[in-house]
Amino acid sequence: MKVTVVGAGAVGASCAEYIAIKNFASEVVILDIKEGYAEGKAMDLMQCASLNGFDTKITGSTSDYSKTANSDICVITSGIPRKPGMTREELIGINAGIVKTVSTSLVEHSPNTIIIVVSNPMDTMTYLVHKTVNLPKNRIIGMGGALDSARFKYRLAEALEAPISDVDGMVIGGHSDKGMVPLTSHATRNSIRVSEFLSEERLNQVKEDTKVGGATLTKLLGTSAWYAPGAAVSGLVQAIACDQKKIFPCSVLLDGEYGLSDLCIGVPVILGRNGIEKIVDVSLSEAEKVHMAESAEGVKKTNGLLEL
Repeated sequence: MKVTVVGAGAVGASCAEYIAIKNFASEVVILDIKEGYAEGKAMDLMQCASLNGFDTKITGSTSDYSKTANSDICVITSGIPRKPGMTREELIGINAGIVKTVSTSLVEHSPNTIIIVVSNPMDTMTYLVHKTVNLPKNRIIGMGGALDSARFKYRLAEALEAPISDVDGMVIGGHSDKGMVPLTSHATRNSIRVSEFLSEERLNQVKEDTKVGGATLTKLLGTSAWYAPGAAVSGLVQAIACDQKKIFPCSVLLDGEYGLSDLCIGVPVILGRNGIEKIVDVSLSEAEKVHMAESAEGVKKTNGLLEL
């Protein structure tokens, strides 16, 4: 099992670290355009191997895509991160060109790979990859919902004053501050609906805190977060590599599901060795249906800024 991570910044390095620590991949390749940067990150991570007990081989390369050849899974984190006050959509002009070049180069050397897109605006970048490379739609996946759902569960546990292992919840829709749709109607604490414990007002606060989860961290850190995004990516990669058939909300190309077509947006899917094994149809409340439709319109508007 060979995994490539393009982009050796904080998110990319965290992806590589968490994948290596889980010890399911034989090799992780980190690629970056900055001379020596990926090599340095790879060396630093390999010096953790004996300390953290993993045998995954990590190598770094400066812009040499031949080193990524025959990768089973490729993760694209490259592009500029958000700065305080910047929306994910404002990144589109710079990051679209990067993602287009990267995805083309990856598929050239690994024609049977599965691509996971992390670069923002993530839903639009995932759509761009579909339009750029000739891969089946089950092999192009956007990572957003897994991260947003982790942030949702964090906020739910906080409100419930409960251990996070007791809490389950999911966020669908666009990976943007306005586009996220936290499914409070499906959220539970140990199989009991959270609405049994929390008032509607408190639940609404949880939803709003979840939707600005990324912006909150950007304001505090001065740049995008990296630990939770890296962990979210490693979860998707492991589900695919180990054929776990786990359900994650991911940004996928829809063709009529949820009444939507010709866009990538977050919905629950089953992930296995073929990538997206199945899109899962869940019932939504009337309010959630409205929010999902609004989210889709926002994603389409951003897609319209692409030069395809």
